[in-house]
Amino acid sequence: MRHRTTQIIYSYWNEARQGRLAPRRFDIEPARIAGILAETTILEQADDETYRFRLAGTRITEQFATELRGRNFLDLWSGEDRNTLKHRLQSQQQTGGVLVVTFDAFTPTGRSVAFEGVLLPLFHTRDVVDRYLGAISCANPPLWLGSEPLERLTMTSSEMVWPDGRPHPVAERMANTPVLDPATAGSRIVRMERRQFRVLDGGRSGPDHAKR
Repeated sequence: MRHRTTQIIYSYWNEARQGRLAPRRFDIEPARIAGILAETTILEQADDETYRFRLAGTRITEQFATELRGRNFLDLWSGEDRNTLKHRLQSQQQTGGVLVVTFDAFTPTGRSVAFEGVLLPLFHTRDVVDRYLGAISCANPPLWLGSEPLERLTMTSSEMVWPDGRPHPVAERMANTPVLDPATAGSRIVRMERRQFRVLDGGRSGPDHAKR
């Protein structure tokens, strides 16, 4: 986390979660991060392929020169970048990690600018992560930024940051199956709805088990 905006929002989110896997949406007080609100976002998950912008700060909108609210976050990416981000978001739901990405954004005329982004998991009304508090910031904005829409994003790095140094203890207690997806390697699977487990095809559903 190199940008001041990223560090501020991460520090506040970590304080608000109070040791939980994630804070609730209504635990977040905008006044506490007033200085960076123009660079903050909130995503809402509709399904595994759709993470809509419910909020995009004014500076983000100005720099991207387009309205992001209501758009699918994953639609800003293509190919392997889109798949990587989708798997990372799913991992956050299960293990409480924080996703930090750096990326280049390109205009139709080929200009590019570097950004840092962060996505932090939130609970909304259920005990499952389906909101993400985020920030997108540019450390050295060029003079032309905002004069052309940013249409194509290319990821230069991504990493999961564990606030407690590893996947949340709740995830470790409830999980009983090693992660098979490389995007979540090193952690264990858990869904935060009570008494919900991952079912793996080819597991204990064969005829030998049916006889027991």
